[in-house]
Amino acid sequence: MKVHPKVKTVIFPTTTDYGDYYNQYDKDIASPCNNGNTKAFSEVFLPTLYSIVFILGFIGNGLVVWVLIRYRQKSNMTDVCLFNLALSDLLFLASLPFWGHYLKTNEMCKAMAGTYQVGFYSGILFVTLMSVDRYLVIVHAVAVLGAKMLRYGIVVSLVIWLVSICAALPEAIFAAMVTEDNITSCQRVYPVGSAQKWKLFRNFGENAVGLFISLPILAYCYIRVLMVVKKTKNSKKERAIKLILGIVIVFVVFWVPYNVVVFLKTLEEFGFLSGCEAYRHINMAMDLTETIALTHCCVNPVIYAFVGEKFRKCLVSLFSRYLGCVKTYQSTSTQSKVSLHDLLKSSLLFPYNSY
Repeated sequence: MKVHPKVKTVIFPTTTDYGDYYNQYDKDIASPCNNGNTKAFSEVFLPTLYSIVFILGFIGNGLVVWVLIRYRQKSNMTDVCLFNLALSDLLFLASLPFWGHYLKTNEMCKAMAGTYQVGFYSGILFVTLMSVDRYLVIVHAVAVLGAKMLRYGIVVSLVIWLVSICAALPEAIFAAMVTEDNITSCQRVYPVGSAQKWKLFRNFGENAVGLFISLPILAYCYIRVLMVVKKTKNSKKERAIKLILGIVIVFVVFWVPYNVVVFLKTLEEFGFLSGCEAYRHINMAMDLTETIALTHCCVNPVIYAFVGEKFRKCLVSLFSRYLGCVKTYQSTSTQSKVSLHDLLKSSLLFPYNSY
């Protein structure tokens, strides 16, 4: 997150601690490790990609939120999950443009670091909640309608937001603008004597949420769902199976590499991996895998919403109503009184076609 005040180098969020340039475990190294390749990668490649992610992610998640708000009369557990997932992605994306400007104050540095981290944790947790919701609906035939399930969804969502905020607090508290060698950056400044503990807490927290908790839950839920779907006789079974596999594969591809690199970073910070070569490779991998993970914000609306034919029809209907640019889809009842569930549902067994 480096800033060169004179040339206004672009800032981007990263889990790299620039204060760790000096290898504290190798006493023979007296100068900072050369991080030129990582810096060049960040300055040339990341600005363009982050801009694309921000635009596509904001449009996709914004449309999901818009549809859910417009057809909210009889919301259910799935609606609540999808709505909060889209909000989480929007929060995550909202912090990106600010990293592209010169952060002048500690307050702005803390706010952006905290917002970024809240979006990170909540996004993964809401993806996990979506898998649990599908598991309960399909495997155990838990009804998705009713005030009771809606209350459960709201309570669980509030708990996820609270956990995400608490997990992100250290990131906001320890973030500060630091000037070293005429270079100003938004860094983590840990208390003397407890820096290693806080680094371990941060990295372990990300690994716990993104790998050790979410991945097993998601894998178990969708394996059970897949087993049920394969036993049914339905013309849309093949499509549902592909979508289930796609959700799992997307999560693994986007999040597992990043969490593996976070684990390697922990080993490097605690001296198990030492030397400038390891430092450079891990930092380059961190930038690359974190960028891949960021693009998950663009994919979520597609795999959870836009794949549904009826969701697309609902979206087109809204556009036709407000813009008058496409043909309105006809409904047998007054559209203002139709719930999202009524408009988008296909069958309880194949809810993916609804969203």
